[in-house]
Amino acid sequence: MALVEEQPEKHCWVCFATERDDCSAEWVSPCRCKGCTKWIHQSCLQRWLDEKQKGNSGGAVSCPQCGTEYHITFPKMGPVVYFLQQIDKALSRASPFAAVGVVVGTVYWSAVTYGAVTVMQVVGHKKGLYAMERADPLFLLMGLPTIPVVLVLGKMIRWEDYIVRLWQKCYYRGSTRYLPHVPGDGGAGDHLSVSRTLCGALIFPSIASMVGRLLFRRMPSNLQRTILGGIAFVLIKGVLKVYFKQQQYIIQANRHILNYPETNGDEQSQGGEEDAEDSGNE
Repeated sequence: MALVEEQPEKHCWVCFATERDDCSAEWVSPCRCKGCTKWIHQSCLQRWLDEKQKGNSGGAVSCPQCGTEYHITFPKMGPVVYFLQQIDKALSRASPFAAVGVVVGTVYWSAVTYGAVTVMQVVGHKKGLYAMERADPLFLLMGLPTIPVVLVLGKMIRWEDYIVRLWQKCYYRGSTRYLPHVPGDGGAGDHLSVSRTLCGALIFPSIASMVGRLLFRRMPSNLQRTILGGIAFVLIKGVLKVYFKQQQYIIQANRHILNYPETNGDEQSQGGEEDAEDSGNE
């Protein structure tokens, strides 16, 4: 009489329940695992797949023990659902490019607007508006955005640092003492500050116009006043900045590190350590 081999009891490796706990549960063996990790509830596996896929229902998931990729099938969908699914996939693929286009377009038109406002501010409202109305639209679309770019690039040229370095070489020529570096603006790494450079560059036309109106009122042309005001502002700011950096450099070069002040407690503790060493040697 042939002996019937008993099948081992099924254990779910997610909830650790057996087939005796729930006789109506659906079981599945989705991978090459044997033994206690072979079987799993269909519902437990569905819940575990949702956690691993994180909303991406088409993502591949493998068994954490043997590495076998699970074979997942979906019910057939109608033509309307299939059409909507393809639209959703197309939108998901195109949305990053659309977002980049929106950002680039916003920056571009902001630069065009800033350039137009700057032209009217420098030349004069009526003259600037009249000149832009008579100019070629293609020239305006290509030329106006370059105004903030040129201002930012000009702001990045730090000619004051070169003057301070030149003063260093002339003043401390032949000196054997340690010479510190030229201090930066407002702290270490501030020369890489994008916000400071951007704000200083974009506000420069307004400051140049204000300085021109204060110092060069007799100039008949608004353009001449703005240009002279910008030159005066750059020179005044540069002289003050060079003087400030020079004083910072002198203070940094003349710094002195003091000796550590020894107190009575430090001397007593040091004497106790020496006594302990002497007694140990004896």
